[in-house]
Amino acid sequence: MSKRFFRLLTELSSRKSVSRITGAFAESRFSRRLIPWFGRTYHIPFEDAEKEWTEYSSLNDFFTRRLKPGLRPVDTTPDSLISPVDSKITGMGPIAEGQLLNIKGQDYTVEELLNGSPRTVNYRDGYFLVLYLSPTDYHRIHTPVAGRILEKERISGRVYPVNEFGLRHMTRVLSRNERLVTYLHTVYGEVAVVKVGAMNVSGIVYADPLPENVQAGDDLAYFKFGSTVVLLLENGIFEPRPDLMNGTVVKMGERLGSLHKA
Repeated sequence: MSKRFFRLLTELSSRKSVSRITGAFAESRFSRRLIPWFGRTYHIPFEDAEKEWTEYSSLNDFFTRRLKPGLRPVDTTPDSLISPVDSKITGMGPIAEGQLLNIKGQDYTVEELLNGSPRTVNYRDGYFLVLYLSPTDYHRIHTPVAGRILEKERISGRVYPVNEFGLRHMTRVLSRNERLVTYLHTVYGEVAVVKVGAMNVSGIVYADPLPENVQAGDDLAYFKFGSTVVLLLENGIFEPRPDLMNGTVVKMGERLGSLHKA
């Protein structure tokens, strides 16, 4: 009964208008008073931020903070796929004939995740990783591999939560929520970085400037409040680290596995 009730409340509050209201407050100067409370509640290490908390103009300004240089070293091994974010892995595995299987008990298709893009065929038998960012995490998104940006697409949708409850009890939230997709061409093949909006995410914003050619670890985008990144790897180009599994916590810049030409 409680799950059905919470699901109903989630349905009612999953509209972009609600996120816009919360986002407007989080952008306001009044919200900066909540920064100390927010940091204590989510155990955010203030000392990691590039500025003192008093220098941030709003809660969202603090939430999208940069870190002090050197705190997230990037694995520079030429064949590395690095984590684009600080996160917990909530799904990973081979893509089987276009199916992403058993993400918290639910199956997805590449076609619905990419909104029917013609590029879907590139990932039909590839590999996927689902990376969940909690409010505690650093919320800037970086490029997972060196390459050239082929295409960017914004897909409209809802803003269901992408936490444990949302992924397990709401219907296929990763393909129903708002998404920002970046397709990268690399020397190994194609990689799609799918940034998924969520409840109270008032925006997914690209880095500015965003060059056409990027290096691993470059600024790509950031979330205004927490969400999820899905990485899709083209057919036959990726081998994950053997110790990775659902529940593994990774930091931005950390090696996720090896890339090779198909």
